[in-house]
Amino acid sequence: MTQIYKQPKAVKVHAGDLPAGVKFKGWVAVDTETQGLNLGRDRLCLIQLSAGDGVCHLVQFPAADYAAPNLKKLLTDPKVTKTFHFARFDVAIIKRWLGVVCGPVYCTKIASKLVRTYTDRHGLKDVTAELLGIDLSKAQQSSDWAAKKLSKSQIAYAAADVLNLLAIQAKLNAMLVREGRAELAKACFEFLPTRAELDLTGWPESDIFSHS
Repeated sequence: MTQIYKQPKAVKVHAGDLPAGVKFKGWVAVDTETQGLNLGRDRLCLIQLSAGDGVCHLVQFPAADYAAPNLKKLLTDPKVTKTFHFARFDVAIIKRWLGVVCGPVYCTKIASKLVRTYTDRHGLKDVTAELLGIDLSKAQQSSDWAAKKLSKSQIAYAAADVLNLLAIQAKLNAMLVREGRAELAKACFEFLPTRAELDLTGWPESDIFSHS
């Protein structure tokens, strides 16, 4: 059974890249923090990662240096699935600033929309509250993530977003299987890098599959 944490065991902040000794096997929860939500304007400031073991790694880009070879290797490792909540944005912003296409990818927000059809509340706060019984604070959601030194509140907020993401994934996976929608979810996840590329190249709101 996947462990659920109300507080992280450890939060480690790294400047510019993930240390070479940090390894992930199979799955890693990932999130990003940016200066805003405009892909063409706002820069990537922070990437959070956790293996679901209570330890969170935060990779900060205070000098806007995106070389990050170790992080890029992880994000493109075909043997490690990257789990996001609203992967569409994260995959796009990572491609924009790090120049790599994340894969394989799992999105808990898509999974939630496929199986939690009894609600329209699919934000991470709502999903975490229902599935894990944990109330996430969103007090630092609007914050200066480009600051040279992050505050304790920012660090705690950033870590919380990935701390239990793999536990949420496990719950949603069981629901996807129960409802016979696991293959549909898989197909959606595989399309995410293409959807992100459409966002980056000029079709952020257009439905190219629609009749009009």
